[in-house]
Amino acid sequence: MLSKKRILSGVVILMTLLSLSACGGMSRQGRDTAVGAGVGAVGGAVLTGGSALGTVGGAAVGGVVGHEAGKK
Repeated sequence: MLSKKRILSGVVILMTLLSLSACGGMSRQGRDTAVGAGVGAVGGAVLTGGSALGTVGGAAVGGVVGHEAGKK
C-alpha cells in the first residue's frame, strides 16, 4: 500500500506540471506576473508561519514585482 507521503508527492508533481503547461500561451509579462505571485505567496507564507494574510500579501507584492519586471 502506498504511503500518504508518496501519494502527496505525486499529486504535487502532477499539479506543478499542469500549472507550468498553463503558461504556454501567455505573454512574457503575464508569465512573469504569475511567477512573481507564486514566489511571493510562498515567501509570504514562510515568513508569516502560514498566515493567510501573509500568503495573500506576498502574492500581491510578488505579482506587482513580476509585472514590472516583465515590462522590459
